[in-house]
Order: sequence, then structure tokens, then C-alpha cells
Amino acid sequence: MRDIVSGIEAQIRTDIRATSAQAEDRMHTLAVYGAFALIAAIVFGTLSYHPF
Repeated sequence: MRDIVSGIEAQIRTDIRATSAQAEDRMHTLAVYGAFALIAAIVFGTLSYHPF
């Protein structure tokens, strides 16, 4: 019985780690796309600005 419970607990911990890793990957992807969007906004904003 203890072996079954230990196996289930190990599987739950593995699933939690996998889910946590997926969430971390999504956050990194969002951060990279956000950085590119910010750079693009700055570049296009400076191109459309006419100081003279």
C-alpha cells in the first residue's frame, strides 16, 4: 500500500514540476515578445517624430 501511495505522490510531484516548467516557459516567451513589441514601438515612434 505504501508503494502505491509513494508512486502516486511521486507522479503528482512530477506533474507539478512539468506544469510549473510550462508556465515558466510561457512567461519567458511573453517577456521576449513584449521586449520586441517595446523595441518596435520605440523605433516606429521615433521614425514618425519630425523635430523640424
